[in-house]
Amino acid sequence: MSNVIHFRKRVPEPTEPEIDIFTAVDAAIRDLRDVARQCDGDVRGQVDECRRMLEHAFRAAVGES
Repeated sequence: MSNVIHFRKRVPEPTEPEIDIFTAVDAAIRDLRDVARQCDGDVRGQVDECRRMLEHAFRAAVGES
């Protein structure tokens, strides 16, 4: 005869509403602008570079020049 081990049912954790990739990238670009204002030196350069990369990819994806 086998032993049956009963586990508690997993309750799903509430999740944030899903957003599309365009909304996520747009929000990231705006956040990076805010972060860049508060940084200086090398960090600002890295943040700006990341923001420009996302802006370029975003424009390419939506067909802007």
